[in-house]
Amino acid sequence: MSAPQATSAPQDTTEMSTMNMHIGLIGLGKMGASMRTRLRENGVTVTGYDRNPDVTDVATLQDLVDALPSPKTVWVMVPSGAITKTVITEVGVLLTTGDLVIDGGNSRFSDDFVHAALLAEKGIDYIDAGVSGGVWGQENGFALMVGGSAASVDRLMPVFDALRPTGPREESFVHAGEVGAGHYAKMVHNGIEYALMQAYAEGYELLAKRDDIIKDVPGTFKAWQRGTVVRSWLLELLVQALEEDPALAGIEGYVDDSGEGRWTIEEALANAVPVPAISASIFARFESRQQDSPAMKAVAALRNQFGGHAVKSAE
Repeated sequence: MSAPQATSAPQDTTEMSTMNMHIGLIGLGKMGASMRTRLRENGVTVTGYDRNPDVTDVATLQDLVDALPSPKTVWVMVPSGAITKTVITEVGVLLTTGDLVIDGGNSRFSDDFVHAALLAEKGIDYIDAGVSGGVWGQENGFALMVGGSAASVDRLMPVFDALRPTGPREESFVHAGEVGAGHYAKMVHNGIEYALMQAYAEGYELLAKRDDIIKDVPGTFKAWQRGTVVRSWLLELLVQALEEDPALAGIEGYVDDSGEGRWTIEEALANAVPVPAISASIFARFESRQQDSPAMKAVAALRNQFGGHAVKSAE
């Protein structure tokens, strides 16, 4: 299967010039490195910093800050939690009034309130940005959900335009609200993603189980890519995976989670919003990590006790 169509710099009437835009980017892993490349290709000057000397542009955070024109803009793309807090704290010491920090990692929205307050003590502005696009983002562009003041968002719009896909801005970018809104939107986005992936996965297992009827599982999924209501980019990626390994024999059935699904459920509970599909998908991931589920052992034992149903002995 061919990769999704690549896109270049956005070309619509809402685009703003990237001339004279120069930002710092901390964290040059898969996403950060792809973002640096796309920004540079679309006219934004980027100075990147990473602890890995093979990918960094400068040796230290101080060098990064020194390389930027004032007012300075620093985009942080590091793992959520303690690492993000440490980096924002350290870079905040080096910046000054009028500068701007963007957290583009998968931080919990409540952390944004803490980070924004910390930076505000020095007059440093803050934007939280949910970034979606994965390994394809460099070619196709990244979808962006941001939170912060209108003035801060407007200031960075040339950068957002350089990152997002070609087409109407409103189809790949949203200023979702004040600080915290960007990561909240990305949290819900990822919760939906969990449920969609689980539905495709369950459909795959059912199709594969009936190999007496279904002789071409990859072809069945491929036939759903046009004209059906379940078509999506996730479906295209599943087709690609099945064409490479039809039985998925080279993959262990262990699925991790990065936190957003759990946070989505926590928010649903706090706000009395029913999310049965998203909840089931995260619990299915937990089950995938148990080679011999204690819960399923208990179910088997109970069925044996009340109904005399056979159980399989542990080897």
